[in-house]
Amino acid sequence: MKIYFCGSIRGGRDDVNIYRRLVEKLQSYGTVLTEHVSSSELTDRGENASAAGDKFIHDRDVDWLRQSDVVVAEVTQPSLGVGYELGRAVDMNKKILCLFRPSSGRTLSAMIRGADDGQLFVVRDYTEDEAENILEDFFSNIKRI
Repeated sequence: MKIYFCGSIRGGRDDVNIYRRLVEKLQSYGTVLTEHVSSSELTDRGENASAAGDKFIHDRDVDWLRQSDVVVAEVTQPSLGVGYELGRAVDMNKKILCLFRPSSGRTLSAMIRGADDGQLFVVRDYTEDEAENILEDFFSNIKRI
C-alpha cells in the first residue's frame, strides 16, 4: 500500500515530532511516499528549493498523490499546502484520514471538518496516545472494503 502523508512544512514545523511518530507507525501499513515531511532537518523554509524549484516540488508531490492508495493528514497546524493536497486528493477519490488535536487550542477549518463523510473523508480528533489505535482502526477498515 502506498501512503501519502500530509503535514505542515512552510506553515510551521511545531508538530514535526508528532509527524515522525505518525510516519513510523504508517510505515507498518505500507510505503510512505512523503516520509520527508517528518524529518527534523526540514525547516519551515521547506526543501532546498533552490536546486529543484517550487514547480518541481508541486509536480513531484501531485504525482506521489496520484500514486497513493490512501492519504493521512495531520491537520492541527494550519497549512495552505496540506489544504491544497486534501482538495486534490478528494478530486482523485482517495481515501483520506485527517487527524486533529483539540488540545492545541486551535479550531479546525470547517472546510476540513465539514468534509467528513465517514467513508472516503474521515476526520478524527485525537491525543498523541490515541493516534496508534486510530490508525489501526482506519487501516483495518480499508482492508475490509
